[in-house]
Amino acid sequence: MNIRLEKPKKTVLNMVLVVTLLLSAMVGSSTSSLVKAEGAASTDKLPLEQVKAEGMRASRLRNAEPAGNGFDTPRPGLAVFRTDIEPVLRRACYECHGPENAEADIRVDTLNPNLLHGNDVSWWLEVSSAISNGEMPPEDAPDLADEDRKMIIEWLSSEVQKASQVRRLEQGRSSFRRMTRYEYRYVLQDLLGLKLDLTGNLPPDPISVDGFMNSSDMLQMTGKQYAEYLEVNRRALNHVTVGSKRPEVLYWGVSAERASASLFAELERSKDAAESDKQPARANPKAKQRRGRGASDAPRSEPAHYKDTETGKTVPAKWSYAGAVHAWTPTTSRPEVPEPGNFIAVLPTKQRLVVELGNRLPDKGTMRVRVRASQASAVQGPAPKLALEFGWQGDQDQRAAFRVSKQVMVVDASAEEPMFYQWDIPLSKISPRNPVRESVALGTIGETSPSEYIRLFNASADQSADIQFDYVEVSAPVYDLWPPQTHSAIFIDNEDCVNEESYAKEIVSRFMRRAWRGEVTESEIERQLELFARVRPICDDLEQAIVETLAAVLSSPRFLYLVPSKHSPTQTSRTLDDYELATRLSIFLWCSTPDDELLDLAAEGKLSRPDTLVRQTQRMLADPRHERFTKHFVQQWLNMAPLEFVRISRRDYPQYDDALKQAMQREPIELFEQMLQDDSSVLEFVHSDYAVVNERLAEHYGIEGVHGDEFRKVSLNPESTRGGLLTQAGLLAMNSDGKNSHPLKRGMWLLESILNDPPPPPPPAVPEIDLADPAIMKMTPKQQMEDHRNHAACMSCHVKIDPWGIAFENFDALGMWRTESFGKTIDASSLLYNEHELEGVDGVKRFLLANRQDQFALAIVHKMATFALGRPLTFGDRADVERIASQLRQSGDGLQTLVRLIVQSDLFRESGVHE
Repeated sequence: MNIRLEKPKKTVLNMVLVVTLLLSAMVGSSTSSLVKAEGAASTDKLPLEQVKAEGMRASRLRNAEPAGNGFDTPRPGLAVFRTDIEPVLRRACYECHGPENAEADIRVDTLNPNLLHGNDVSWWLEVSSAISNGEMPPEDAPDLADEDRKMIIEWLSSEVQKASQVRRLEQGRSSFRRMTRYEYRYVLQDLLGLKLDLTGNLPPDPISVDGFMNSSDMLQMTGKQYAEYLEVNRRALNHVTVGSKRPEVLYWGVSAERASASLFAELERSKDAAESDKQPARANPKAKQRRGRGASDAPRSEPAHYKDTETGKTVPAKWSYAGAVHAWTPTTSRPEVPEPGNFIAVLPTKQRLVVELGNRLPDKGTMRVRVRASQASAVQGPAPKLALEFGWQGDQDQRAAFRVSKQVMVVDASAEEPMFYQWDIPLSKISPRNPVRESVALGTIGETSPSEYIRLFNASADQSADIQFDYVEVSAPVYDLWPPQTHSAIFIDNEDCVNEESYAKEIVSRFMRRAWRGEVTESEIERQLELFARVRPICDDLEQAIVETLAAVLSSPRFLYLVPSKHSPTQTSRTLDDYELATRLSIFLWCSTPDDELLDLAAEGKLSRPDTLVRQTQRMLADPRHERFTKHFVQQWLNMAPLEFVRISRRDYPQYDDALKQAMQREPIELFEQMLQDDSSVLEFVHSDYAVVNERLAEHYGIEGVHGDEFRKVSLNPESTRGGLLTQAGLLAMNSDGKNSHPLKRGMWLLESILNDPPPPPPPAVPEIDLADPAIMKMTPKQQMEDHRNHAACMSCHVKIDPWGIAFENFDALGMWRTESFGKTIDASSLLYNEHELEGVDGVKRFLLANRQDQFALAIVHKMATFALGRPLTFGDRADVERIASQLRQSGDGLQTLVRLIVQSDLFRESGVHE
């Protein structure tokens, strides 16, 4: 068991000294061997799957009977302690931690064996962890027989579970919190059908000490934030509702012939001028000299250009911001689509072509972009890919450009039969927009000309995958349905809509139930209608008054906070009512509000039925909204924030680009999603014989046969260095300094995120590695860490961290496999506390699969339960965590099974707190 708890205030320094002395006694021997608790048989030569199977057979959680959920009057097992446990501790521990020799001022003989009511629970947890993981006793201490070790672990496990349940009943822990910013964003999207993210200006959410953003310890709200949320709510409602009149559609129809006409004319003029000039053209020796320096002899893509297929003439498709003089003027009637002609635009790989639209694109509705395109070459190979970008420029300095198409278009049409490819882009999702486009008329003398444009981008990797097109049509705002569904969902049809008060009451009461995630009373509805009555005289129409009222509904704590039902009892521990359960379930699996099906089941009192709860969990995991859970849990569990900000040296790693960065960010999420859908064993996070990659990441890993941006499951050969989380490039890169590997970061990350076993905090005034010292600079990272560890103040932390981090040294800062660094052969071997040698990352996987399966199972249960409850776990939750982990292990370790077990657990279904 390895649930980290806050220690009683016996001084953290004492604990650091304990670890220092205990572990320093375990290092230094040149003999590599496993402690008896971990078995003497070597796993170095066995296939990893066989190592995993051996580790399963040794699992305590797989072989133990899960503890019951209830008990009458728990009593401490003091008699067993006196007769069976204490004599073993006396032989194994008292020599170093007894009355005659209390190393580090710690005496095991004085620890209170009454875990239910004593004050030494945290110290007993350390004893349990050290004995379970083989950290104690050290090699030179008295022997601890396997049967004695098992007896101590089982006694401590039983006592800890009883104590955990008692503490939970006595103390509890609050889950009261506001929604996170990302939860609030998703709730607005699901509740209103909003496609735009309006939360960008809200303050970022704080991160708890255990790495989660949805922790009740952190998520409160100030009065200033309330005002900000009210404004966001009002803007959101205005985006999803419309006026009574359908807006006029504007059309831009641009053919390659029209776009290139002036360019070809200029080409002819320059040709005529050149013919009239009798002087021969002179070579530019400087240009030749620059190329001779070898700056880039690799073939480059030619720029985007227009071509007259009849004459073969071409002209570069140049564009520059020139006060919006290149902006096309829209029409209010749809232009006739021209027949394919001789003039085409050719877009080579990684090139862009601009179509400038001016400043008349609206804020709401859909922008529809249609391109008649085809492949430019008949050569066999992957079809080219076309992406859509949006940009704007207000003057020479103010500008922005970014991709707006989620998916690239695979242009598979032939040149003989071009096809139309279409994007529908919600205008409300395009952000940022030109800030002055609505305040300054295009072409105003003395003012900036705020122009916007689209860019067509050839996103293909193949250098020969050119795209050609001859016509582009843009129309906006497009509404396939009027009024739009988002408007009709709020302003429902009602025969009595002439009676404003009655109509407003029906809309507001219906909206309140969905927004407040439960039933509402008549008095609560009347209070909102009083607001409606006050604002109606100052609003232009009924719709505006209702929008103001609904904005207030969304600014209520009943919406912004995840609060208990007002009908619920207030005792410390109780079962959630069905509405609370619906909210907890939807926040967990969708990071959002319950849908109508969940609310209807809650209203009928059926959601809490075990069979119904399982069916709803399966339904929700089959819904695309569950991908939010996948994304946010993985990012927070693995502490992936540094991957966004690590600055990879482009000089040392010229192959690093945005496409690789995005693929590295997605890989852990895509692996989790694959395992979730397959209900794969959670042990595959430690090692798997497959990877989930796209083309860019496969190229980085040297995996052949993967094409396209979509991630897919790919089998790995037995010699591959990949598989699981530990060897993913993004996780290795974020735990580097962007130029070199960083064993300390990697070791700490593994302990904290994978094993939930963070090292003790460093003591004050710890010396740093002096990178200015020439002697230090000549050392390998492993040698630098060994030198640093020789300082007495550094031993306590580094003896636990360093072996894990050094084992990853075969991976550079970009997660690429290497055998040399700085001209020296890499030594990725290291010794753990128990003298077990880790031979690189393969050794890490073998050790974890052979000896730490239970620890990893407990760790991932702890992490996912923390996310599911939205609060830190305490000692009072420990019994439930171990019970879930035991059920998980006995059910085959499936990841989807883990989600279901958490949802069905008492931990999830009870408040356990004074709300």
